[in-house]
Amino acid sequence: MENPTYIALSRQMALRRELEVVAHNIANMNTPAYKAERMIFREFLIEQDAKGAEDLSFTQDVGQARDLREGSKVSTGNDLDLALSGEGYFLIDTADGPRYTRHGRFQLDALRQLVTGEGDIVVAFSDDPIVVPPDAGRIEIAGDGTISTEVGTIGKVKVVAFEDPYALKREPNSLYSAEEAPRTVARPTIVQGMLEQSNVHGVLELTRLIEIQREHQSVQHMLNRENERQQKAIDRIAKQRGA
Repeated sequence: MENPTYIALSRQMALRRELEVVAHNIANMNTPAYKAERMIFREFLIEQDAKGAEDLSFTQDVGQARDLREGSKVSTGNDLDLALSGEGYFLIDTADGPRYTRHGRFQLDALRQLVTGEGDIVVAFSDDPIVVPPDAGRIEIAGDGTISTEVGTIGKVKVVAFEDPYALKREPNSLYSAEEAPRTVARPTIVQGMLEQSNVHGVLELTRLIEIQREHQSVQHMLNRENERQQKAIDRIAKQRGA
């Protein structure tokens, strides 16, 4: 019977994918606003044809769930660093279309537009770029995203939200894409001079990494024993036929 081997292999494949997710979480422990992810597993049953035989139980991974809990805030002293509290994402205009992020480490480009570290435009409440005049002086950003300088108010950072934020698709550079149309958050909560940190807990992730390794070793031991059992059965049958 090869069923035990197939069942064990299904578990090993699931553990391997979970290992990749945990490793990715650990690699992004220091990435601002990064949200940890978890694998979702379920039991997959296959009915047996033989009367009275128990169903075969396989492990099936059905996807990943994102932990949307807010990360802690850290002060940076940079006036263009923004941290969101509560719901919402900054709206970013990229070459591939609108994208969304909570990573608020912004800067000014050569045209004095507010952009991300990759040069993508941070969108204003008016859906235009945010341009800071050369003689603006100190930049102050209020809790609702309104940007004021010594020459007056120059715009307001646009923050959007989604009915199903779990459906957002993770992309490079701390961006997300969405199929759902976002809604504008009228009164966001923005903190100037701070960044939201990753919500990854290093100790918990390392503990899970050790657990995955031990589970994988346990399954491998079972596979080795099953292989030995099958080999002994084959040798016994061969001897009986040769007698």
